[in-house]
Amino acid sequence: MRKTVLILIALPFTLIISIVHSQSNYKSQHPCRAEDVPHYTSYKISDTLTIDGKLDEMTWKNASRSNRFTDLISGAATYLDTRAAVLWDDQYLYVGYWIEEPRVTAKHKQRDAPIYQDNDVELFIAGPDGYYEFEINSFGTIYEVLFFWMDAYEKKGYHLLPEFKRDATGAKLFNGVGYKHPRGGRIGFWKWDMPGLRSAVHIEGSINNDQDKDKGWTVEIAIPWTSLKILAEGDQRALPPLEADVWRMDFSRFNIKKGSAKDSGGWAWSSHGVWDSHVPECFTYIEFSDKKSEK
Repeated sequence: MRKTVLILIALPFTLIISIVHSQSNYKSQHPCRAEDVPHYTSYKISDTLTIDGKLDEMTWKNASRSNRFTDLISGAATYLDTRAAVLWDDQYLYVGYWIEEPRVTAKHKQRDAPIYQDNDVELFIAGPDGYYEFEINSFGTIYEVLFFWMDAYEKKGYHLLPEFKRDATGAKLFNGVGYKHPRGGRIGFWKWDMPGLRSAVHIEGSINNDQDKDKGWTVEIAIPWTSLKILAEGDQRALPPLEADVWRMDFSRFNIKKGSAKDSGGWAWSSHGVWDSHVPECFTYIEFSDKKSEK
């Protein structure tokens, strides 16, 4: 009888330990540490921005910029400066990039070409059920994909939408680049275009000209909040955001020429710890505020 009682007491205790251990293992599977992921406040603006890629309005000059991008894998310092900033108003989300590059180069000019084969900058925007990927090179050529996590794709009914059916043109399964995500696979839509997207590039120098030294290039992006509804559906977040709402976004740069043998060639605002941008848990926290920036 005493033996039986001990067993009954031990079993729940073992179960609790097992659950805690399992949860700990799940969290530890993410390649970045939660405390290392940057937090940024994006302030609402009242001025109208001209989307020309120049980032020369006072609104952009006064915007708080990110820290200098670091190596995507190691978090080490990089040999060229790259920064980003995020602004917003009731109609649009705005993202700006400042890219130092002494030899501005690019080759792809066709939309949705493999821009990642060029020097490029990239933006990822995550919702609870999926995320959006945007890439642009110095020609201003863009590449877009919308992904849904498979655990939400059918459960939440996204597969019923005509543009997101399994047999839609450009639809295919995706399991990440260099990291096996514990959430599992995704389905991506490579022929989907963000409605109302506006983007522009400005080069401070020349492109594909080895006879001069360039300063670099800047990128300006405007995305309508109404077009982000597909990402907001999962938790019914407000569009435009409310005061103190938080979204997860990733900002990165990929380079053909590496600075050293230890340079992965991928740099980011938030280092991921692996060669894979498709890890929303490592995306920067963007908190939205309708208060005036103190800068």
